[in-house]
Amino acid sequence: MLIYDPLFYAVSIPAVLLYGIAKGGFAGPLAILGVPLMSLVISPLQAAAILLPILCIQDMISIYSYRRSYHLKNLIILLPSALIGIILGYFWFSLLSENNIRIFLGLLAIAFSLNFFFFSKDSSETTVSIFKGSFWGSVSGFTSFGIHAGGLPFNIYMLPQKLDHRVYVGTGAIFFGLVNLFKLYPYYLLDQLRIENITTAFFLMPFAPLGFYIGYKLTQKLDGEKFYAITYACLLIIGLKLLSDGL
Repeated sequence: MLIYDPLFYAVSIPAVLLYGIAKGGFAGPLAILGVPLMSLVISPLQAAAILLPILCIQDMISIYSYRRSYHLKNLIILLPSALIGIILGYFWFSLLSENNIRIFLGLLAIAFSLNFFFFSKDSSETTVSIFKGSFWGSVSGFTSFGIHAGGLPFNIYMLPQKLDHRVYVGTGAIFFGLVNLFKLYPYYLLDQLRIENITTAFFLMPFAPLGFYIGYKLTQKLDGEKFYAITYACLLIIGLKLLSDGL
């Protein structure tokens, strides 16, 4: 079966393009708009299930493109804790309030963005932290499982390190590539990888490489300062959107 509603594709094609642009490394937080956008016409759970196979394919492209640019120490800290977050997300899925998650992430995004623009111009860079990385990694896995919103916790931990933006993007590509693979089996257990969702995902799949190409090219043309300024601006906009949706 396939979803035939034209309105569904009117919101889903832009959502897939946004994920592709983000996976290509340009303004990664934009990806979080995907599920809310599709949720205008279908349930958030179904939207997340349709997007998951597309994300896995995009992750393969991202990992290959940034295979020489990543921060191994951060990955060693983040990935085990993310797996714990995914397991918690699976067992507590029936108790999750998507609106509460949106409000929480929205407030974090707004606070973090305002701090960047108004208070952190002269602040020193942070370094790799086992405690912070483990905490935000688990939060990222937990929120990613519910609404593919793991990018914000990941950014809160990673952005203050002010890594070279290609290393930052490559680290995120590997992290979310493995996180999304971890999520496949729990989604299967929840009966969300059914034929209708898989068929629709494959129909939307061709738009993912196009978005990735756009994002990759934009990333190569931007210097680090502009890249982070745009990323924080996106965080602020998305934080306001999430807060509005959750209230």
